[in-house]
Amino acid sequence: MRPVFATRIFHTVPFVIALVLSGCGGSTSTLPKSTAPIPTPVATMPVSRVEVIPFQTLTLTDQEFLSGREDGTPVTVAGELRLPRAGTDRLPLVIILHPAGGIGSNIVDWEQDLLGLGIATFVVDSFSGRGIVNLLNNRGELGLLAQSEDAYRALALLQKHPRIDPTRVVLMGFSRGGKAALYASLKRWQRMHGPATNAEFAGYIAFYPGCDVTFRDETDITAKPVRIFYGSADDLLPVAACRAYVERLKASGKNVQLTEYPGAQHLFDSRSFRQPTRLQQAPTTRNCQLVEAENGQIVNAKTKKPFALSDPCVEYGPTVAFDEEATKAARQAVNDLVMSILKPERPPS
Repeated sequence: MRPVFATRIFHTVPFVIALVLSGCGGSTSTLPKSTAPIPTPVATMPVSRVEVIPFQTLTLTDQEFLSGREDGTPVTVAGELRLPRAGTDRLPLVIILHPAGGIGSNIVDWEQDLLGLGIATFVVDSFSGRGIVNLLNNRGELGLLAQSEDAYRALALLQKHPRIDPTRVVLMGFSRGGKAALYASLKRWQRMHGPATNAEFAGYIAFYPGCDVTFRDETDITAKPVRIFYGSADDLLPVAACRAYVERLKASGKNVQLTEYPGAQHLFDSRSFRQPTRLQQAPTTRNCQLVEAENGQIVNAKTKKPFALSDPCVEYGPTVAFDEEATKAARQAVNDLVMSILKPERPPS
């Protein structure tokens, strides 16, 4: 039975959970002044076709994923493919991974921006097919890295689609989905879980991901561009972890950049949070030091034991808030980035 894909029901609902379970910071970089226009308002976005596409993936624990196992629980999830125009030509694509609350207003806004640039979008719903509503208070209900598996499966599926150019597919994620997008660039993960055709994403865009886990071979990433966008006042996880990770990547000669927006908080691009909101019961690992052990377990670096939400380093009550200036700047930066990587044919104005 085809699973229900829930994208559109979240357009106007302030989905509080959309944010929670991952975050990490960024160092400040100054973007060059752009000449490319901000995309057209949502109401005028061209969409010629919508396809809801179910696909097979696996539900893996983090240890199973990091051990390279592909014998997890089979599950059918779905994604919504939107094409910006009719025709037979092959289009560039951005695959979008949602945060811990599912598909909220920010995902919809980004989707429409990309369509306005002439880029197809595929929003993956990693929760509904697994019977999950949100992961606000129970992040253990699904492995932190499950969305990376979903991303690789989506790439394998869509590289065969007659309207998609398999060489022009970018992966973009937010919070928990941002972590999945960021670390999907690891060559080790690609060897273990990537498409059998060795297809690869043309770029990786991560919004406020979590850099709180030091994974094995963490600097052995793709040569494709990796870009991270983050608010300096994010208290889900402080900026230091991602900043330090980016410095390690740069020291290894990788094509990576971390852009920080001063004063912006977690989920700064979500209009649902025009009023800052404190999530009293939401866990944060901002004071935890986590590492991947040889057996694929994620352990607490201080205790040397498998990490659990009961560890003393876990705190609660981060704040999320929309930041109009940061959102505008990030939209322009992503606009410029995808135009340079994907080179779409711009729709007529």
